Formats: sequence, structure tokens, C-alpha cells
Amino acid sequence: MAAPPKPEPINPEDLPELARAVVREAKFPMLASIDGDKPRVRPVSPVQVDDADLTHYVANLRSYHKTKQIEANPNVELCYMAPNHDQLRIEGAAETVTDRAVLESIWESNPLLRNYLGSIDNPEMIIYQIKPTRIRFMREWALEYHTVEP
Repeated sequence: MAAPPKPEPINPEDLPELARAVVREAKFPMLASIDGDKPRVRPVSPVQVDDADLTHYVANLRSYHKTKQIEANPNVELCYMAPNHDQLRIEGAAETVTDRAVLESIWESNPLLRNYLGSIDNPEMIIYQIKPTRIRFMREWALEYHTVEP
């Protein structure tokens, strides 16, 4: 039996940049929410990510089932896996963005959102802000998470 691969050591000071690199490389995280007593996971496409603290903004439609899930329990987790299999897990509460300036900034920077929804005032549009309460990074094969302080 072959020995398992040895992960590259991690300097704790490098964790914030390693976390940001996973976000840049993976692009599309999985969003986990709770549906009653069942977990639900689906890929999402963040419409904006704050590089400083990894706050994520995720677009959603009011008619989607996850809207009801998040209303009932706003605690969610985003999970990224980079092409090299490094993982990043971001826990937080999904809060509906109501600040018009934030919505306008996201709207203006996202042609796909504009094309799909047609108007910033489309009642179907919801933008969730997920501000991290816990961020964990794991290098492939390390089998150990490291807490990231952005």
C-alpha cells in the first residue's frame, strides 16, 4: 500500500491569501441550507465577493425554494473546492440586502443579472449578503481545517 500524499505545510500568515485564491480559482461554491430537518446543497454564482473579509453576495429569486429555507433558518454555509482540491468553507447568516446603493452597485456590475431580470426593481430579485462568522481552509489530503482570519 502506497503512503498517502503529504500536504504542503501552511504558514498561518498565508491563510487569508490561500482562502482568497480558492474563491478566485473555484468561482462557484455550493450553498448549504436547511429544509425543515433536511440539508440542501446547490451551486450558486456569487454576484460579488468582498476581497477584504470574504463577505459574499448571492442573487436569488423569490420563487425559489431556498428562499423559504433561508427565511426559516438563515444559517448557511458556502463550500468551495479549487481545481487543486483545496477547500474553503464559509459559515454565516444570509441576510436580504435592502441598501439601494449596494443593490445598484451589484446591478451595474452584473450584465447577466440585468439581462435575466430586466430591472433592479424586479420583485423576484433577492440579493443575500453572507458575512462570514467562521472561515475554514483545508489543503488537499491534509484532513485538517485551519481557521482563517480575513
